[in-house]
Amino acid sequence: MSQSATAGLAMEPLDFQTEHRPAKTTNVSGMERLASAVAGGVLAGWSLVGGRPRLLPLAIGGSLLYRGISGHCSLYRALSINSARSASPAVGVRARHGCKVEHRLAILRPADELYRSWRDVANLPRILRHVVRVEAIDERRSHWAAQAPLGATLEWDAEIINEREPELIAWRSLSGSQVDTAGSIHFQPLTHGRGTLVTVSLKYEPPGGKLTAALAEWTGAGLESRIKEDLRRFKNLAEAGEIPTIEGQPHG
Repeated sequence: MSQSATAGLAMEPLDFQTEHRPAKTTNVSGMERLASAVAGGVLAGWSLVGGRPRLLPLAIGGSLLYRGISGHCSLYRALSINSARSASPAVGVRARHGCKVEHRLAILRPADELYRSWRDVANLPRILRHVVRVEAIDERRSHWAAQAPLGATLEWDAEIINEREPELIAWRSLSGSQVDTAGSIHFQPLTHGRGTLVTVSLKYEPPGGKLTAALAEWTGAGLESRIKEDLRRFKNLAEAGEIPTIEGQPHG
Protein backbone atom coordinates (compact mmCIF):
# COMPACT_ATOMS: atom_id res chain seq x y z
CA MET A 1 0.00 0.00 0.00
CA SER A 2 1.39 3.39 -1.00
CA GLN A 3 2.28 6.09 1.53
CA SER A 4 -0.48 8.40 0.19
CA ALA A 5 -3.10 5.69 0.59
CA THR A 6 -1.90 5.01 4.12
CA ALA A 7 -2.15 8.71 4.95
CA GLY A 8 -5.67 8.83 3.56
CA LEU A 9 -6.76 5.96 5.78
CA ALA A 10 -5.18 7.58 8.81
CA MET A 11 -7.09 10.80 8.21
CA GLU A 12 -10.45 9.07 7.68
CA PRO A 13 -12.66 9.50 10.79
CA LEU A 14 -13.64 6.35 12.61
CA ASP A 15 -17.38 5.64 12.53
CA PHE A 16 -18.64 3.93 15.70
CA GLN A 17 -22.18 2.58 15.60
CA THR A 18 -24.08 4.18 18.47
CA GLU A 19 -27.57 3.46 19.84
CA HIS A 20 -29.78 6.54 19.89
CA ARG A 21 -32.39 6.43 22.65
CA PRO A 22 -35.23 8.94 22.66
CA ALA A 23 -34.95 11.55 25.40
CA LYS A 24 -37.33 11.28 28.31
CA THR A 25 -39.39 14.36 27.58
CA THR A 26 -41.67 16.01 30.09
CA ASN A 27 -45.17 14.64 29.52
CA VAL A 28 -46.81 15.38 32.91
CA SER A 29 -48.46 18.71 33.69
CA GLY A 30 -47.31 20.92 36.54
CA MET A 31 -50.28 20.15 38.81
CA GLU A 32 -49.93 16.40 38.20
CA ARG A 33 -46.22 16.64 39.07
CA LEU A 34 -47.03 18.43 42.33
CA ALA A 35 -49.72 15.91 43.26
CA SER A 36 -47.48 12.95 42.35
CA ALA A 37 -44.60 14.32 44.43
CA VAL A 38 -46.88 14.97 47.41
CA ALA A 39 -48.56 11.54 47.23
CA GLY A 40 -45.22 9.82 46.66
CA GLY A 41 -43.63 11.55 49.65
CA VAL A 42 -46.56 10.71 51.92
CA LEU A 43 -46.64 7.08 50.80
CA ALA A 44 -42.86 6.60 50.98
CA GLY A 45 -42.75 8.17 54.43
CA TRP A 46 -45.62 6.02 55.65
CA SER A 47 -43.94 2.86 54.32
CA LEU A 48 -40.87 3.55 56.49
CA VAL A 49 -42.78 4.09 59.73
CA GLY A 50 -42.12 1.41 62.31
CA GLY A 51 -38.53 0.65 61.31
CA ARG A 52 -39.41 -2.13 58.85
CA PRO A 53 -39.95 -0.89 55.28
CA ARG A 54 -43.10 -1.96 53.47
CA LEU A 55 -41.66 -2.73 50.06
CA LEU A 56 -44.73 -2.34 47.81
CA PRO A 57 -45.85 1.07 49.19
CA LEU A 58 -42.19 2.19 49.15
CA ALA A 59 -41.84 1.21 45.49
CA ILE A 60 -45.09 2.97 44.53
CA GLY A 61 -44.11 6.04 46.53
CA GLY A 62 -40.69 6.13 44.86
CA SER A 63 -42.29 5.86 41.41
CA LEU A 64 -44.66 8.74 42.17
CA LEU A 65 -41.77 10.84 43.49
CA TYR A 66 -39.81 10.17 40.29
CA ARG A 67 -42.88 11.09 38.22
CA GLY A 68 -43.29 14.34 40.12
CA ILE A 69 -39.61 15.36 40.09
CA SER A 70 -38.80 14.34 36.50
CA GLY A 71 -42.14 15.23 34.91
CA HIS A 72 -41.96 11.99 32.90
CA CYS A 73 -44.47 9.12 32.98
CA SER A 74 -43.63 5.89 31.11
CA LEU A 75 -47.30 4.88 30.95
CA TYR A 76 -48.24 8.23 29.40
CA ARG A 77 -45.44 7.75 26.87
CA ALA A 78 -46.71 4.27 25.95
CA LEU A 79 -50.24 5.65 25.50
CA SER A 80 -49.03 8.78 23.64
CA ILE A 81 -50.46 11.05 26.34
CA ASN A 82 -48.86 14.40 27.08
CA SER A 83 -50.76 16.36 29.73
CA ALA A 84 -47.94 18.92 29.91
CA ARG A 85 -48.72 19.96 26.36
CA SER A 86 -52.45 19.36 26.12
CA ALA A 87 -53.65 20.40 29.58
CA SER A 88 -55.83 23.48 29.56
CA PRO A 89 -57.82 25.18 32.28
CA ALA A 90 -61.32 23.83 32.63
CA VAL A 91 -64.51 25.20 34.03
CA GLY A 92 -65.88 22.81 36.65
CA VAL A 93 -65.14 19.15 35.84
CA ARG A 94 -65.26 17.59 32.38
CA ALA A 95 -68.01 15.07 31.69
CA ARG A 96 -67.08 11.46 32.52
CA HIS A 97 -63.94 12.62 34.31
CA GLY A 98 -62.88 13.02 37.91
CA CYS A 99 -64.03 11.51 41.21
CA LYS A 100 -67.30 12.02 43.05
CA VAL A 101 -67.70 12.19 46.82
CA GLU A 102 -71.01 12.43 48.68
CA HIS A 103 -71.75 12.48 52.40
CA ARG A 104 -74.80 13.39 54.50
CA LEU A 105 -75.42 14.14 58.14
CA ALA A 106 -78.43 15.16 60.24
CA ILE A 107 -78.00 18.44 62.15
CA LEU A 108 -80.42 19.56 64.85
CA ARG A 109 -80.94 23.07 63.49
CA PRO A 110 -83.46 24.61 61.04
CA ALA A 111 -82.62 24.47 57.33
CA ASP A 112 -82.77 28.25 56.84
CA GLU A 113 -80.27 28.83 59.65
CA LEU A 114 -77.82 26.28 58.25
CA TYR A 115 -78.25 27.72 54.76
CA ARG A 116 -77.37 31.24 55.90
CA SER A 117 -74.36 29.99 57.83
CA TRP A 118 -72.92 28.18 54.79
CA ARG A 119 -73.83 30.96 52.36
CA ASP A 120 -71.71 33.45 54.34
CA VAL A 121 -68.23 32.76 52.93
CA ALA A 122 -66.60 34.29 56.03
CA ASN A 123 -67.81 31.24 57.99
CA LEU A 124 -66.36 28.61 55.67
CA PRO A 125 -62.75 28.52 56.97
CA ARG A 126 -64.20 27.66 60.42
CA ILE A 127 -66.27 24.85 58.94
CA LEU A 128 -63.80 23.50 56.38
CA ARG A 129 -60.66 22.62 58.31
CA HIS A 130 -58.19 22.63 55.40
CA VAL A 131 -59.48 25.88 53.88
CA VAL A 132 -57.08 28.72 54.69
CA ARG A 133 -59.25 31.57 53.44
CA VAL A 134 -62.25 32.40 51.29
CA GLU A 135 -62.55 35.92 49.88
CA ALA A 136 -65.76 37.18 48.28
CA ILE A 137 -65.21 38.69 44.83
CA ASP A 138 -68.84 39.61 44.29
CA GLU A 139 -72.26 38.18 45.17
CA ARG A 140 -71.66 34.90 43.34
CA ARG A 141 -67.88 34.52 42.94
CA SER A 142 -65.19 33.88 45.55
CA HIS A 143 -61.47 33.11 45.78
CA TRP A 144 -60.34 30.03 47.77
CA ALA A 145 -57.05 28.86 49.23
CA ALA A 146 -56.68 25.45 50.87
CA GLN A 147 -53.92 23.33 52.35
CA ALA A 148 -52.72 20.28 50.45
CA PRO A 149 -50.53 17.52 51.97
CA LEU A 150 -46.92 18.40 52.90
CA GLY A 151 -47.65 22.09 53.29
CA ALA A 152 -48.60 22.89 49.69
CA THR A 153 -51.39 25.43 49.04
CA LEU A 154 -53.92 25.23 46.22
CA GLU A 155 -55.95 28.23 45.08
CA TRP A 156 -58.96 28.59 42.83
CA ASP A 157 -61.89 30.83 41.97
CA ALA A 158 -65.44 29.50 42.28
CA GLU A 159 -68.86 30.73 41.28
CA ILE A 160 -72.34 29.84 42.48
CA ILE A 161 -74.26 28.37 39.53
CA ASN A 162 -77.52 27.43 41.26
CA GLU A 163 -79.15 28.66 44.44
CA ARG A 164 -82.53 28.02 46.06
CA GLU A 165 -82.86 29.49 49.51
CA PRO A 166 -82.97 27.65 51.91
CA GLU A 167 -82.60 24.37 50.01
CA LEU A 168 -79.56 24.34 47.75
CA ILE A 169 -76.24 25.98 46.90
CA ALA A 170 -74.30 24.66 43.89
CA TRP A 171 -70.90 25.87 42.63
CA ARG A 172 -68.06 25.17 40.23
CA SER A 173 -64.47 26.30 39.78
CA LEU A 174 -63.59 28.86 37.13
CA SER A 175 -61.17 28.73 34.23
CA GLY A 176 -57.53 29.12 35.28
CA SER A 177 -57.99 27.59 38.75
CA GLN A 178 -55.47 25.13 40.21
CA VAL A 179 -58.35 22.80 41.11
CA ASP A 180 -61.16 21.64 38.81
CA THR A 181 -64.21 21.02 40.98
CA ALA A 182 -67.98 21.30 41.12
CA GLY A 183 -70.33 20.57 43.98
CA SER A 184 -73.50 21.28 45.89
CA ILE A 185 -74.93 21.28 49.40
CA HIS A 186 -78.60 20.41 50.08
CA PHE A 187 -80.61 21.25 53.18
CA GLN A 188 -83.63 18.96 53.64
CA PRO A 189 -85.89 19.58 56.69
CA LEU A 190 -86.65 16.44 58.69
CA THR A 191 -90.04 15.74 60.28
CA HIS A 192 -90.92 15.78 64.00
CA GLY A 193 -88.30 18.37 64.94
CA ARG A 194 -85.34 16.19 63.99
CA GLY A 195 -83.48 19.06 62.35
CA THR A 196 -82.08 19.08 58.82
CA LEU A 197 -80.44 16.45 56.63
CA VAL A 198 -77.38 18.12 55.08
CA THR A 199 -75.93 16.47 51.97
CA VAL A 200 -72.65 17.54 50.37
CA SER A 201 -71.89 16.28 46.85
CA LEU A 202 -68.52 17.08 45.34
CA LYS A 203 -66.98 16.14 42.03
CA TYR A 204 -63.34 16.95 41.40
CA GLU A 205 -60.52 16.08 39.05
CA PRO A 206 -57.46 15.00 41.09
CA PRO A 207 -54.31 16.69 39.74
CA GLY A 208 -52.44 13.37 39.94
CA GLY A 209 -55.31 11.20 38.69
CA LYS A 210 -57.53 8.68 40.46
CA LEU A 211 -54.53 6.67 41.69
CA THR A 212 -53.26 9.68 43.64
CA ALA A 213 -56.75 10.24 45.08
CA ALA A 214 -56.95 6.59 46.18
CA LEU A 215 -53.52 6.75 47.83
CA ALA A 216 -54.44 9.95 49.64
CA GLU A 217 -57.66 8.32 50.90
CA TRP A 218 -55.67 5.29 52.03
CA THR A 219 -53.38 7.45 54.17
CA GLY A 220 -56.32 9.40 55.64
CA ALA A 221 -55.60 12.58 53.70
CA GLY A 222 -58.21 12.09 50.97
CA LEU A 223 -61.12 14.33 50.11
CA GLU A 224 -63.78 11.87 51.28
CA SER A 225 -62.25 11.77 54.76
CA ARG A 226 -62.09 15.56 54.81
CA ILE A 227 -65.72 15.97 53.75
CA LYS A 228 -66.89 13.69 56.57
CA GLU A 229 -64.76 15.58 59.08
CA ASP A 230 -65.97 18.97 57.81
CA LEU A 231 -69.63 17.99 58.09
CA ARG A 232 -69.06 16.88 61.68
CA ARG A 233 -67.43 20.26 62.39
CA PHE A 234 -70.43 22.00 60.82
CA LYS A 235 -72.76 19.97 63.04
CA ASN A 236 -70.78 20.83 66.18
CA LEU A 237 -70.66 24.51 65.31
CA ALA A 238 -74.37 24.67 64.52
CA GLU A 239 -75.60 22.68 67.52
CA ALA A 240 -73.12 23.72 70.24
CA GLY A 241 -71.65 26.93 68.87
CA GLU A 242 -68.11 25.59 69.05
CA ILE A 243 -65.88 22.79 67.82
CA PRO A 244 -64.99 20.23 70.53
CA THR A 245 -61.28 20.12 71.37
CA ILE A 246 -59.00 18.47 73.92
CA GLU A 247 -56.57 21.41 73.97
CA GLY A 248 -55.90 22.57 77.51
CA GLN A 249 -57.30 19.40 79.05
CA PRO A 250 -55.11 17.12 81.19
CA HIS A 251 -53.88 14.00 79.46
CA GLY A 252 -54.23 10.63 81.13
